[in-house]
Amino acid sequence: MRDFMDKDFILQTETARHLYHDYACKMPLADYHCHLSPKEIYEDRRFDNIVEVWLGGRNPDGSYAGDHYKWRMMRSHGIDEEYITGSKDPYERFVKLAEALEMAIGNPMYHWCHLELQQFFGVYEPLTVESAPRIWEHCNKLLREDPDMTARGLIRKANVAFIGTTDDPIDSLEWHEKIAADPTIKAIVGPSYRPDKAVNIHKGGWQAYMAQLAGCVGKESLPSMQDVLDALVERLEFFHARGCKASDHGLDYVPFQSYTVEQADAVYQKALRGEKLTTQEVEGYQTVILLTLGKAYSRLGIAMQLHYSCLRNNNERIFRTIGPDAGVDAIAQNTCGGNIAQLLSALDLEGQCPRTILYSLNPADNAQLGALIGCFQDSSIPGKIQHGSAWWFNDTKSGMEEQMKSLANLGLLGNFIGMLTDSRSFLSYTRHDYFRRILCNLIGNWVENGEYPNHDASLKKIVEGISFHNAARYFDL
Repeated sequence: MRDFMDKDFILQTETARHLYHDYACKMPLADYHCHLSPKEIYEDRRFDNIVEVWLGGRNPDGSYAGDHYKWRMMRSHGIDEEYITGSKDPYERFVKLAEALEMAIGNPMYHWCHLELQQFFGVYEPLTVESAPRIWEHCNKLLREDPDMTARGLIRKANVAFIGTTDDPIDSLEWHEKIAADPTIKAIVGPSYRPDKAVNIHKGGWQAYMAQLAGCVGKESLPSMQDVLDALVERLEFFHARGCKASDHGLDYVPFQSYTVEQADAVYQKALRGEKLTTQEVEGYQTVILLTLGKAYSRLGIAMQLHYSCLRNNNERIFRTIGPDAGVDAIAQNTCGGNIAQLLSALDLEGQCPRTILYSLNPADNAQLGALIGCFQDSSIPGKIQHGSAWWFNDTKSGMEEQMKSLANLGLLGNFIGMLTDSRSFLSYTRHDYFRRILCNLIGNWVENGEYPNHDASLKKIVEGISFHNAARYFDL
């Protein structure tokens, strides 16, 4: 019997162990998509206890922040919400988390939590209700007293070279500017442009947001569709000047309607009047924005990330209480592969298709995406169009394996830009380690089955590339 999560955790073969220990684990991290706070990075936040890092809770402004993966796990164990996102004593919340985690056999959360305990706190015993008091005291002592157990220290410990945060077009990026001016911060921290609130013309708060966008570009209003497009591109150029490497679009599904700017303007005027829009009108407006921004991304060398097929905020009670990203989202089923093809083809026809990363939350789309990306590759960079890493409900051990197998079957796995955390926690960098172990085990099995030669130079290039070098090239780090 193997020891619990030992140094060879997941690594089943000699080849896998060699690839991981000699190559993968030594590489820096390019965490090109996450939801960390640049303010907390600059201010080098220190956490009072491990619950602040793992569960979070209500912020002073009334909003909530924390790891909704863990919130969801605790709800599944029947734990009262006051222990999850509420104001119960932090130690009591920690014990309740331990109680739920003990039942999470087969869930990646079990592995992630224990990798975090091992790599950041030196704790190698399983977290249970019985061990919770010891682990609580040990971790909190480190968080309070160890000079390296701060936001910046955790980034250094994890050997992070690049962090791509997620930022609204109206953000001032003041914290990114301060980080860039601070020579003691070695990691590159770049903003990522996420214009969802401007794109979602059919959702609540859109009009108020457009007024904010207007103010951000020094105008009282945005009277026309062209003004909207100009404002979005102006803000993108502002982001680009401050180190933006990627955009991010969180879409219900990827739309495509062949609308002109004039047709989109008619929709825009209708929305400003508060009139109900048809689905086609919404999609036409969104398509014009996506095409305009896609061309700007291409011109500026910014990668376009498209995340889609999430069914969001399903529990109305929790959504009203906590807000979005509360752990009540699910996988949606959308048939928008044809729309993605039309969007990329329209950009490609004009020679302005940007580097693009496609993520579907529905694993049934793996083969479709694997086939689709091969239609739009070109000589500008290897793997210009990427099948994004297994995302959210798919970043399980089996989910990562299936995404990589699909990419290997239909494309070139060796050009894959690898893992990201998509997280709000400074401890979640161990997800890269989890991914690298799964990657090396997968490749190691192929080699030992005689499906790929045991040619070390080629294997080193592939493993180090997927672990870091491909992302460094892709985002021009």
